[in-house]
Amino acid sequence: MNFILYDTKARRRLFPLTTTRAVADIRMGILTIKERWEKMTGARVFVLTEEYLLPLYEAIPADDYVFIDACIIPSYELIQRINNLPEGEGIRDKNGLIAGKASIDTFPSIHGVSALFNEVSSVTAVKRLMFPYQIFQWNEEMIQLDFKLLTKGRISNNLNDSVHVTRSSQIFIEDGAQISYTNLNASSGPIYIGKDTTIMEGCFIRGPFSLGEGAVLKMGSKIYGATTIGPYCTAGGEIKNSVMSGYSNKAHDGYLGDSVIGEWCNLGAGTSNSNVKNTGGEVNAWNYYENSYVPAGIKCGVIMGDYSRTSINTSINTGTVIGVCCNVFGEGLTPKFINDFSWGADGQNQYEFEKAVKDISNWKKMKNKILREPETKILKHIFENYTK
Repeated sequence: MNFILYDTKARRRLFPLTTTRAVADIRMGILTIKERWEKMTGARVFVLTEEYLLPLYEAIPADDYVFIDACIIPSYELIQRINNLPEGEGIRDKNGLIAGKASIDTFPSIHGVSALFNEVSSVTAVKRLMFPYQIFQWNEEMIQLDFKLLTKGRISNNLNDSVHVTRSSQIFIEDGAQISYTNLNASSGPIYIGKDTTIMEGCFIRGPFSLGEGAVLKMGSKIYGATTIGPYCTAGGEIKNSVMSGYSNKAHDGYLGDSVIGEWCNLGAGTSNSNVKNTGGEVNAWNYYENSYVPAGIKCGVIMGDYSRTSINTSINTGTVIGVCCNVFGEGLTPKFINDFSWGADGQNQYEFEKAVKDISNWKKMKNKILREPETKILKHIFENYTK
């Protein structure tokens, strides 16, 4: 039976990361949520999300399906419970529907999924992604899970003699990876080096760590776990306990810690974020769903939406949230919240839409990609509906 990962109104809690994508496409650990469900179930997984995002995803044919809240983190125990459900029944916890089985001819909106099930039983609470800061807080656990999923029964490629290794059994190197004069220390967690990656000379890497396909680590990088550098990212400087989703750049010196960076972002040379308050107190971060600041733990750096960029030597405040398609520059520490399509850090000016699209296209060309029409329409929707 095939699976559908569907979004709920709670997806707004994960803005700005889900402003431009379904929850199922959030990267945490080595894999996205969708990829993890596919690996663990062996099923075909479809995505059901808000109407303006649907052009990004494959159409869903009429059939029998397991519907799963896309925020749910899979476990084999939960998968077994879901597989044993009779058709028309679902399971829930105090936060709402977890999953259910249904046969459908036409698809409801994401707000009508719960009405498909005749009977719903309660279960003990499951792990449910609710806030962006949980992505870096749970990244260690997810890297460890994904490492087992991706490497079970496989043999790693060999490293050359210039690479110093600690605990080689927890290091996996995919085909095409180029690594030289680097220190790989997996004593604190696994290290996964993806296909066709490059790790330049003088890098120090402590697991848990994942380097996605085609990504590059610049010379002298210092990486602390649990860190994920997504596909086709370029990274350098000092990075700790952070996730870069894909196609983004932090190519120069500067500190990135306890943070989540979306796709197609660029951190200018010398950009650094604070991740701890001088008082040592709890960090509060802006949340779109609550429309207020919410507690985010003792450590929280920056949450940055897709297509946003910082200028050289930008100093990012503790617990800063930067929306989609922002051009961040200015003196002193950034504000704690920078709304979508902001031109400058003070929020006084808006990025002109046509210029924003042109600039995004320029950045995409640097990695041999183009801005597709569906992506442009999504950006237009965000510009017209979320920036007021």
